[in-house]
Amino acid sequence: MMKYLGSLPPFLTFGGALLAFLIPFLFYTASNKIHEWGDPPWKNTKRPSS
Repeated sequence: MMKYLGSLPPFLTFGGALLAFLIPFLFYTASNKIHEWGDPPWKNTKRPSS
């Protein structure tokens, strides 16, 4: 088992990879929420069902 654990990258590599995914994802979701709350009605992309 230690043979496999020894070949894993260090913790900072995992942390950096996780942050490289999380930071852009959080900015993307926050930006979408801000636009959802703050866009004027004429800029709303949701179409009413007919």
